[in-house]
Amino acid sequence: MKPILKKLGNGIPVILVPQKGAESMTLFAFCRVGSRYESKDTNGASHFIEHLMFKGTKRRPDTQTISKTLDQYGAEYNAMTSKDFTGYYVKMDAAQTPLAVDLLHDMMFKSLYDPKEIERERGVIVEEINMYEDNPRMHLEDLLESALFPNSTLGWNIAGPRDVIRTVPREKLIAYRDAYYVPSRLTIAIAGKIQPGVFRLLEKTFGSVKEPSLPRDRSFKVFDLPKRLTKPLALQNKQTEQVQIGMAFHGLPLGHKDLPAASLLANILGGTMSSRLFIQVRERRGLCYSIHASHQALEDTGIFAIMAGLDKKRVREALTTIKAELKKVVSSGVTADELRRAKDHVRGKLTLAFEDSSFQADWYGKQWMFRKELETPDDRMRRLERATVADVKRVARAILRPAAMASAVIGPFASKKTLAKMFVWR
Repeated sequence: MKPILKKLGNGIPVILVPQKGAESMTLFAFCRVGSRYESKDTNGASHFIEHLMFKGTKRRPDTQTISKTLDQYGAEYNAMTSKDFTGYYVKMDAAQTPLAVDLLHDMMFKSLYDPKEIERERGVIVEEINMYEDNPRMHLEDLLESALFPNSTLGWNIAGPRDVIRTVPREKLIAYRDAYYVPSRLTIAIAGKIQPGVFRLLEKTFGSVKEPSLPRDRSFKVFDLPKRLTKPLALQNKQTEQVQIGMAFHGLPLGHKDLPAASLLANILGGTMSSRLFIQVRERRGLCYSIHASHQALEDTGIFAIMAGLDKKRVREALTTIKAELKKVVSSGVTADELRRAKDHVRGKLTLAFEDSSFQADWYGKQWMFRKELETPDDRMRRLERATVADVKRVARAILRPAAMASAVIGPFASKKTLAKMFVWR
């Protein structure tokens, strides 16, 4: 069914997505703030605040009370912080919609920010950072983005550096929250079984949030696309049996007319087990266990990435094979059969995903937050179907530029200079 757009009295957009036959629902609240909005002394604040929302409110004074309330009804709940948004969701029996609305509003706008909880959470987040850095597959993305986005907050770690997490004052965290958690930055989406009266519940809770008379938020600095990266390689010298490598290019921003072609290019190169890179690097040569390509659109740029876990003794051979496939797609493009299969794959994946109310709420919520659009899956597929072989080749030439390629490696390599030569291609 098509989404329904409404607005609360304070201007917060509400997207209702009825799902025929559903007995559950997902409530998703988005705030348009993430790590790219931060400064050096607040790097990690968006993520820190997300953690603190679960630490107790006036009516639900601690983490245990919040979790017991949701666990009692078998709810799924979580939150996430990205470069450009923070999101909170509850998925549960639709009969408990009033509880979900009340609790999520309570967490987002009535949290205590108890000083003792903040001190305790500093250690939790530092351990989260340690976990990511100790896991090469998880840490690779951070290294790759730091090389792709030099001198930009897009290249900063979402969790922040340890020294900021350990020292950022409570007052600064609260000031940051108050600046960005305002109606003009919020979007709410509910998908699944829509209960009668849910809009009144939202008006009573989220609709009571006041827009400040004097805005204290600020926008991010728009990314300026460089012609060439001066320090394109990020290396972590680590004793591992498997080497993690990443190659990334500046992709296309949200709303770009060629986004369908970019997503299809990523699919054909490394989106499936029958993709070019998977066949050539893994199946034909046994050089890796995993390899994939992806395209992520941001507000002002994008990330086209290739990541792989390689046999540490055959890194040069693997990189030569990957680069050969990149050259091939730039010079010769893709076939009509590959394009047809990629379109069918995307359609199938979208069909499966859209059976989940949390995916639907996420899909429509982000669209409205960033683009003020409510494109349905059928709308998306119509755009995708219009992409041609020529479009994909043109986009490949525009994105896959050797001079603007960033790379990252985690493995037992002491010489950055030797590695850098392996990544060079023309």
